[in-house]
Amino acid sequence: MKFLLKFNIRILFVLFSIATLPAQNINTVEKKILKSIEQNNIEAIQFLKDVVNINSGTMNHQGVKKVGDVFGKAFEDIGFQSNWYEMSDVNRSGHLFAETSGDRGKRVLLIGHLDTVFEENSEFQEFKMINDSIAHAPGGNDMKGGNVIILFALRALAENNLLDNAQIIAAFTGDEEATGKPLTKSRYHLIEAGKRSDVALGFENSTGFDNATIARRGSSDWRVDVTGVRAHSSEIFSDDIGAGAIFEMSRILNNFYTEVKGEDFLTFNPGILLGGTLVDYNQQQSEGNVFGKSNVVSQSAVVYGGLRFISEDQKERAREKMRGIVRNSLPQTTAKVTFIDSYPAMGPTEGNLDLLDKFSQVSNDLGYPDVVAYDPLKRGAADVSFVAQYVDCMDGLGAMGNAAHTPEETVNLNTIEDLTKRAAILIYRLINE
Repeated sequence: MKFLLKFNIRILFVLFSIATLPAQNINTVEKKILKSIEQNNIEAIQFLKDVVNINSGTMNHQGVKKVGDVFGKAFEDIGFQSNWYEMSDVNRSGHLFAETSGDRGKRVLLIGHLDTVFEENSEFQEFKMINDSIAHAPGGNDMKGGNVIILFALRALAENNLLDNAQIIAAFTGDEEATGKPLTKSRYHLIEAGKRSDVALGFENSTGFDNATIARRGSSDWRVDVTGVRAHSSEIFSDDIGAGAIFEMSRILNNFYTEVKGEDFLTFNPGILLGGTLVDYNQQQSEGNVFGKSNVVSQSAVVYGGLRFISEDQKERAREKMRGIVRNSLPQTTAKVTFIDSYPAMGPTEGNLDLLDKFSQVSNDLGYPDVVAYDPLKRGAADVSFVAQYVDCMDGLGAMGNAAHTPEETVNLNTIEDLTKRAAILIYRLINE
């Protein structure tokens, strides 16, 4: 694929150019920024602990709003105007947006999310130190730690009067872990913010000081429903009865595997499969019931799965192949495939690669390693993808830790200060370009 070849060649150039770029000195203003971050780091960690201890599972609407209120107040304290956008019409809590206005330098959008995967009934609810630097923290890594990095990076700029006449939008969604539908409503404010920005930085959890994400695969769901003729099994394969629903579904899935699989960065997975005489599938709850007998030709089958892709073109190619396979039904069966859009792809554009160059220069200037592009196969979808068609994007600038989305999730507190410094200097340089 041409764009992938271009991407790989560009990465080699980035690796070479970063290694040969002369380091810029940290200027006097930037040193003041770094000093502010150092002075505020203990408070930043306490702030993180406080918001982690407020449950904000996606469906805990009051908890999400409470975390939003805490951050909203903190943004207002440093001169931002905060707004809460209710999302009750999509059965979600809402989104927090905080911004300053101006026309100096790049217009910067900073993306976080308030919700976590740990609902009110989860046993994992409390910030708890494991040792002097690591804490178990539900949502501390994904992604309340990233939110704190955004806040305290901007606070350092504000304390040094460096935000005058700069447009910065901090967008914290309240349903990243389970987006409200339709997306046209739940992502309306984020997309509009992207349209009036030049650069978007996502603060999902960091994969290391030497990596950042400049390409994310999009995600889409798909469903296949098959109908066959119910009859005694002795009549299967006859002209009137045909192959039955389960054989037809088996053919479809096997051909998906053999004919659709193969492109770089394209994956698809059938997550649940039911087939028999009677099928009752609850898509909302991801569960179902089925009845069937060995001497009855199957009448119904359903499969629900996911599709991951690096570009909209790749998504459409895969979908068209899947449609073609589904149309070629076995005798006396009918099949239908439907697709459900979720997150768009964030492709590896030249603008994203240039943004990576700038971030790597900041890293070098602060004495940290070169920063290279992280493998898109190793990351899931994220909110930054919704604005990727409008702005240059980079993600993975948030907190470090392990085991996100599990009861063993941790956040590394020793890295918060350094990650905040890199973010703050990058934002400062962007708004002064």
